[in-house]
This record gives sequence, structure tokens and C-alpha cells, in this order.
Amino acid sequence: MSRPSRPQPSEGKRPRRIDPLRLLLPALVFLAGIGAWEGYVRAAAVPPYILPAPSLIARTMVADWTLLWGSLLTTLTTTILGLGLAVVGGVALAVLLSLSRIVEYSLYPFAVVLQVTPVIAIAPLLLIYMPQDAAVLACAWLVAFFPVLSNTMLGLQSVDRNLLELFDLYGTSPSQTVRSRLRSRLKALWILRRPAALPPFLAGLRIAGGLSLIGAVVAEMAAGSAGAGSGLAYRIIESQYRLNIPRLFAALVLLALTGVALFLLLSALSHLALRRWHESALSSET
Repeated sequence: MSRPSRPQPSEGKRPRRIDPLRLLLPALVFLAGIGAWEGYVRAAAVPPYILPAPSLIARTMVADWTLLWGSLLTTLTTTILGLGLAVVGGVALAVLLSLSRIVEYSLYPFAVVLQVTPVIAIAPLLLIYMPQDAAVLACAWLVAFFPVLSNTMLGLQSVDRNLLELFDLYGTSPSQTVRSRLRSRLKALWILRRPAALPPFLAGLRIAGGLSLIGAVVAEMAAGSAGAGSGLAYRIIESQYRLNIPRLFAALVLLALTGVALFLLLSALSHLALRRWHESALSSET
């Protein structure tokens, strides 16, 4: 009797692999740009208060690390808290709006108004009526809130109408009460709408991460607070006034690295959540 053969792995789409060129080419361009910058500053003898060399920026970052690190933690704390509040509020409101057209028509226009109003114009008003820490956090929340709300709503409303009607058909009875209808809608929300909303929500989360950092920096610049609890934005303004341009560039580098790290972290989270089933995280190779 012949032994049964082992099942062969399916030839469907596999998780997408990282192409080494996607990492190598940007690294080469970055190193070439840094080298050209360093060479120009040295060859033209540009003063540090006009354009510091990358090597001087690196030395300044090491020398002023204690000051810059404390400011970075302040800005990063505000960014993460603002992003967290935007996720909680945006998802909760998106679910509420998707369940009721009346609520959507009543509240969604005000969310649009908050989004299209520049945060730099709102920050001074918030600093007047709110404590400084709360005003800075509110600015970070405001700019991160709408991407989460709009993308989550897009996902919740993108479910096939035929599936929703079929779901309602099987869950409908002649004696159905308001409570049972609400239970049916909540079940459809969890079974049908939740998987459809996950990819747009994660896309909005990646956008909101960077916007939350921008909102925190703008609010810190508007606040202009000095002291131990000052963020990186104040360090940039302080360095500008004192013509300490190397420290200004060092703070800018830290802000850029923070934004990149936040984006990579949220992209990795998105990939882990979608890699086994969604087309955006699967390779087209068979």
C-alpha cells in the first residue's frame, strides 16, 4: 500500500518581502548628500552660524544631548498622547456616525470645520482658554483626529450593500424589537464592517502619527515656554535667537528622526495586522 503524499503548500500569494534595493538606494543617496554637504562647507569655509557641517551637527547633538533628550521626551509624550486620543475619539465617532445617518449629518460637518481650520490659528486661542500643557495636547489631537475619523468611516461604509442586506435578511423576524435590531446592527458592525474598516483605519493612523507630531511642534512654538519642560520646538526658537545654528539643526534632525521612527512603527503595525489576508500586504508572486 502506497504511503499518502504530503499536502503541498498552496501557491497563493505570499507575504510581501522587502526588496534590498528599497533600503540600499535611499541609504546611498543619503550618504552622498551628507558627503556633498560636508565637502561644500569645508571647501567654501562657510561659517557655522550660516550653515554648519554635518560633523559639527553630530558633535553638537552629543554635547547637548541631555538638554535635547529632555525636550524630545516632552514633544514625544505630547505626540503619543494626542495620537492616542485621536484614535479613541476618531474610531468611536466613526462607529457612531456609521450607525446613524442623522448623527452623521449633524456632526460630521463640524469635524470638517476643525480639519480645514489651520492649527496655527487655533493654537493662540487654546493657549488663552486652556492650561498650556492641555492646549498643546489639544493641538496635537486636533490635527490627528480627522484622518482617523475619515478613513475609519470610509472603511465602515465600504462594505458591499448586498452583504449587509443579506445579513439583515437572515437576522430579521416579524416580531423584531428595537433592541434586537440594534443587536443585529452591532453584530454586522463586528462581522462585516470591522474587517473592511481595518485597512483604511491603519492608513489613517500612519497619516495621523505625523500630523500629531506637527501639531505638537506648532503648539509648542505658539506657547514659547522656557524651562525644564520645554519641547524641541522651543529649543529651535531659542537656538535661532542665540544664533546657535548647530543646535538648531540638531533639534531639527531629532524631530525628523522622531517622525520617521513613528511612521516606521505604525507601518510595521499595519503590516503585522494585514500581512496574512489583505492585498496591500501580500506579494503578487505566485
